[in-house]
Amino acid sequence: MDRRQQCSGCLQYLLVPPEVQTICCASCGTIANSTDTSNAQARWGKTRDLLVPGQTRSYPGSGTHAFPSVYGPHQRQLLPRPALSPVSVHGRKRALICGLNYIGKYYSLKGSINDAKCMRFLLVEKLGFPLDSVLMLTDDQQDPLLKPTKRNMRKGMRWLVYGCQPGDSLLFYFSGHGAQQEDYNFDELDGYDEALLPIDHETEGGIIDDEINETIVRPLPRGAKLHAIIDACHSGTVLDLPFDCKMNKEGYYIWEDKRNPKFNKGTSGGVAFCFSACDDDQKASDTNVFTGTKTNTGAMTFSFIQAVENEPDLTYGRLLIAIRNAIRQVKACLRKTGTIKILVNKVLQKSSIQEPQLSSSYPFDIYSKRFLL
Repeated sequence: MDRRQQCSGCLQYLLVPPEVQTICCASCGTIANSTDTSNAQARWGKTRDLLVPGQTRSYPGSGTHAFPSVYGPHQRQLLPRPALSPVSVHGRKRALICGLNYIGKYYSLKGSINDAKCMRFLLVEKLGFPLDSVLMLTDDQQDPLLKPTKRNMRKGMRWLVYGCQPGDSLLFYFSGHGAQQEDYNFDELDGYDEALLPIDHETEGGIIDDEINETIVRPLPRGAKLHAIIDACHSGTVLDLPFDCKMNKEGYYIWEDKRNPKFNKGTSGGVAFCFSACDDDQKASDTNVFTGTKTNTGAMTFSFIQAVENEPDLTYGRLLIAIRNAIRQVKACLRKTGTIKILVNKVLQKSSIQEPQLSSSYPFDIYSKRFLL
């Protein structure tokens, strides 16, 4: 029979299966020996060699997750709710928003924090997300726990899916730098993993698609849905979802099946969708040409928000076309005025034409399925 044990970090009570020896509090990250609470003050960040998000370790009763305090879909139990989630048990809307300007770096961006603020406004004011269920990580914040470091982003992704139930709607948004790196487990057809770059990526490294998939895609139970909007370079398959929507300029599309029997990249019964700024071999733009002011924004973010706000009853197909057309129209306007010559190697040049992408955990009719968050 499960027993109750109080976390020494946040003082919440955890349900501990009798056979589990080590437990990690999903709310504060404190790791404790369930049979000896005297040494339970170690923090996740100081013991990353013991338990690393994305690392699979075998615990009795741990299901498909790395920590024994979270259960697989066949043995899911109700556990104490994280402090960042004061919302109801069913029908929840929760969002993780990351905006990274890389302040003070030679590769700094100008529009990502603004993108994040615009996305939060859209979710809260237009789409019904409770403000206290939106976790915002930007590098202009004073609180070190709210800066988009690798550790904080990992914790944020785990918070996003923690305890998700049928009827939940989750959203992950990232605006910043993306990259590619060599694929070491041979699950990529092109030989490269895609990665999102936290502000401390120079010392800590990026967060690769394999980890993102395992953290926020694999745990989704039946009836829960996840949307990801990724405004970054090389982001086409950054969630490693099994199906990619390949669409031509006329709007005709096919679903490319990328499933590999050696690797499970699907959900635990839920559904996941990802709108990304460009394909894996392309770059995304951070520019002020959309706003017509000195304020920069991501081309993907601006076009996405405009489409969602201005077009009622959007389908996934119509949304993808609207985003692509907005970027094409700006590019055509720049070429006509000659401005594109000034913006070469910066925005929408021919060598890196930005084509937003759609991927999914399953194939569907993109022109009949409504886009609903």
